[in-house]
Amino acid sequence: MGNLKRMTNKFKQNICCIGAGYVGGPTMSVIALNCPHLRVDVVDIDEERIKEWNNNDISQLPIFEPGLANIVGKCRGINLFFSNKVEECIREADIIFISVNTPTKKSGIGAGFASDLKWIESSARQIAKFAKAHTVIVEKSTLPVKTAETIKTILDSSEQNDEVNIKNNKTFSIVSNPEFLAEGTAVNDLQNPDRVLIGGDDDNAIKLITNIYKNWIDPTKIITTNLWSAELSKLVSNAFLAQRISSINSITALCESTGANINEVAEAIGTDSRIGRKFLKSGPGFGGSCFKKDILNLVYLCNFYGLYEVANYWEQVVKVNLWQQKRISTLIIRQLFGTLANKKLAIFGFSFKANTNDTRESPSINISKNLLQEGAKLNFYDPKVKEGQILNEFDETTNRENCVVSETPLKAAEGCDAIIVLTEWEEFKVLDWENIYKVMRKPAWVFDSRIFIDKEVLKKIGFQVWTLGTV
Repeated sequence: MGNLKRMTNKFKQNICCIGAGYVGGPTMSVIALNCPHLRVDVVDIDEERIKEWNNNDISQLPIFEPGLANIVGKCRGINLFFSNKVEECIREADIIFISVNTPTKKSGIGAGFASDLKWIESSARQIAKFAKAHTVIVEKSTLPVKTAETIKTILDSSEQNDEVNIKNNKTFSIVSNPEFLAEGTAVNDLQNPDRVLIGGDDDNAIKLITNIYKNWIDPTKIITTNLWSAELSKLVSNAFLAQRISSINSITALCESTGANINEVAEAIGTDSRIGRKFLKSGPGFGGSCFKKDILNLVYLCNFYGLYEVANYWEQVVKVNLWQQKRISTLIIRQLFGTLANKKLAIFGFSFKANTNDTRESPSINISKNLLQEGAKLNFYDPKVKEGQILNEFDETTNRENCVVSETPLKAAEGCDAIIVLTEWEEFKVLDWENIYKVMRKPAWVFDSRIFIDKEVLKKIGFQVWTLGTV
C-alpha cells in the first residue's frame, strides 16, 4: 500500500481499470500515453494475464493489436501499471473504469440472450467495499440498458449501511462511456475516434471524463447523453454493423447462383452515399466478443418490453450469420465428393479477423466443428493465435483428437485435400503456393471465404478454387 501511495503523489489523478482484456488494456494504454499527468492502474484477478502484460519481451503481450506494444513500452512503469492489486488500486482511485467480461448467460432466465453480469456485480461490490471519498465509476464494458441502476443500487446500499463510509464521505457517480473499437484497428480507433460517447446524470462526473479525452481528441467529437441513451447506443451501433455484414453475406449465395460477382455488387451499392462502402466486405460471418452478444441482448430487451416483431427482426441477423457458416461447410463437403472421412483439411486463419489474436465467436470455430463432425482431420495455422487457444475450442464431443496445430502454412498443408482460408491475414496473399500445391493430395482445393487471394494464379498452379460470392 505504501509503495502505491508514494507513487501516486506525483500524479494529478489516479485511474483504476478493472479488467485487463481486449478493451481495458488498449484503452488504458492510450489514455496513459496521452495523459502523462494521470496514473493508470490496470488490474485483473487473472495472474497469468497480468504476468503477460508485464512481460519483458514487449512482443509477447496477451493481446495483439498493431501499435499497442509500442505504446505499452513507452508508458509501462512510468504512468501505466498492470497488477493483481485490485483492492489497493480501487482504494487509491479517483476514477474507476469497469472493463470486465459480460458473456451471454448459459443458463437461467434469459439464457442464450441476456448478458451474465456476475463480473459487473462483483466489481461493484469490490468498489463499494474499498473505494474512498468520492469516486467516479465508468462503465466501459458492453452492457444491457439499465445496468447502471444495478451498479448504483449496490453502491447506494454500501453508502447507507456502512457507518465508516458515511464518516469518510464515500460517494459515487456513474458514467457510461461505451467503447466503439474494431479489433485489429483498436489503437487507431482510440487515437482517432469517430466519436466519444459519455452518458450520465452528474454534470461534474461527465466533465471529469470529458476532460481526459480532450487531451487528444477534438471536443466536437465528444457526445454527451443520459445514461440510458449511452448504454443503448452501444448495443444499437453493433447491431447495425452486424446487420450490414449479414445483409451482404446473404447476397453471396445469390451471386453464386446467378453468376454475379459479390465484389462488383458491393462496389456498385457502396458508391451510393446513402449506403456507403463500410462493412460491405463479405466473408464467413461476423465474430468477436460483441456483435452476437449485443444483438442477442437487444433481442432479449425487446422481448422483455413486449416488442416481439422488433426482437424477431434483430434475431434474424444472428441466424443469417450462422447460416452463412453452415452454408460454407456444406459447400466444402459437397465439392470434396460428399464425404470428409479420412480427409485432411488445412484451416488457414483462426482469429475472427486479421490483425488480432481474438478468437471469440470466430467463424473458424463453427466451420471447423461442422467439418470435424463429418470425419475430417484438421491442420490449423494462424500467425498470431497460440496452439492452446485453438485447441481449447474443441473437446471430445467435437473430435478434438483430429485437430493439429502447425507452425507454418506449408506444414499445415502437407497431405491435405483442401485449404480453407477463414482469416484475411496479408501473409496468405504471398505464400509460396507452388510448393504448398506440391505437398497436397490431388485434386488440391483452395476455398477462399475472404475473397482476397488471386484465383487465377491459384488455378494456373493447378488448384481447384472456390471463392465466396463468385462462380
